[in-house]
Amino acid sequence: MKVLKIAVLSIVALGLIFSFAFAADVAKGKTLFNDTKFGGGTSGKSCNSCHKDGSGIDAAKKEFMGGKAKSLEAAVNMCIEMMMKGKAIDAKSADMANITAYIKSLKGK
Repeated sequence: MKVLKIAVLSIVALGLIFSFAFAADVAKGKTLFNDTKFGGGTSGKSCNSCHKDGSGIDAAKKEFMGGKAKSLEAAVNMCIEMMMKGKAIDAKSADMANITAYIKSLKGK
C-alpha cells in the first residue's frame, strides 16, 4: 500500500512539474507583443504599434478582426502577415501560447 501511495504521488508530482514547464508565459508574450521582429516582421511595427498597451483588443469577446479571423491565433497571424510583413507562426508554438496568454491578460483595454 505504501509503495502504491509513493508511486501515485510521484506521478502527480511529475505531472505538475511538466505542466508548469509548458505553461504559457505572459511576460514573454508581452515581450513578443512589443517586438518589431516578431514573426520575421520587416515593417518595423510591433503589435503594440497598432494596439498601444492593448487598446482595441478584447479577447473575451471571441470576435477577432470583425469576424474575419476564426480564432485569436488566426488574428495574431493575420496581423503578423498584413501589418508586420512577417510570416505566420505555428498556432501550437510556444510563442503563440505566450502572446495569446498576454493578449488574454489585457481584459479588453
